[in-house]
Amino acid sequence: MTDATPDLRAVTEVQQKVWSQGDFTKIGNRAQIVAERLCETADVRSGERALDVACGSGNTAIAAARRFADATGVDYVPELLAAGRERAAAEGLDVEFVEGDAQALPFDDAAFDVVLSTFGAMFAPDQERTAAELMRVCRPGGRIGMANWTPDGLVLFPVIAKHAPPPPGIATPSQWGTQERVRELFGEGISELRIEPCTFTFRYRSPEHWLEFFRAYFGPIITAFERVGEQGAPALEADLLEGMRSHNRAGDAALVMPAQYVEVVATRA
Repeated sequence: MTDATPDLRAVTEVQQKVWSQGDFTKIGNRAQIVAERLCETADVRSGERALDVACGSGNTAIAAARRFADATGVDYVPELLAAGRERAAAEGLDVEFVEGDAQALPFDDAAFDVVLSTFGAMFAPDQERTAAELMRVCRPGGRIGMANWTPDGLVLFPVIAKHAPPPPGIATPSQWGTQERVRELFGEGISELRIEPCTFTFRYRSPEHWLEFFRAYFGPIITAFERVGEQGAPALEADLLEGMRSHNRAGDAALVMPAQYVEVVATRA
């Protein structure tokens, strides 16, 4: 292995620790609307076998179960799976939560009618393997539905990368938000592809409230501040706040920040 070739297994282990920090449930739950919309766009139907990949605390699995699909969520953070089970139980929904990696899904070939992922599978370091796994577990003629951030859609990730760069050679997750990359990744494994631009709006009391909340609960930001240390923290904080302020359309009243993502719906060949 050359210096330019990343050890994707080691990167995955680090990512698992990153997403285990804080409490992503408190972050992810506020994007439930994205999962509901994705299930509508992917036309999730009652009785279908639906898989939510990199499910976190189960937003999309729960949305599928609300539509009476036979829903399963898979993630590699046990604490998030436990939170998903609690959420499903609170609503009286039958959702199975399974520990596993998006790059090596613990399911048989063609096990699902619809395979979904909301801001999840896009972060797996081995994009080619992840795409292959999404297709493998989807039956021929089934659908793969994803909600993916675009390269310019969310200001916090470029800021984090500027101050705490990822390992060299790792593909940028937001490439999943471009039609060219999605077509490249799925290749001849799909027979049809639809990509629709969408907007999710962050709503917090202020940019400062948003940063306080994310520093407490969002693993990538917690890790970024740990990496830059006390000396680098003020600059990272300033750039994060500036990014949010520059996109805030509520002025001093609150933080109302639109962020762009795409919905991807691919039909398995």
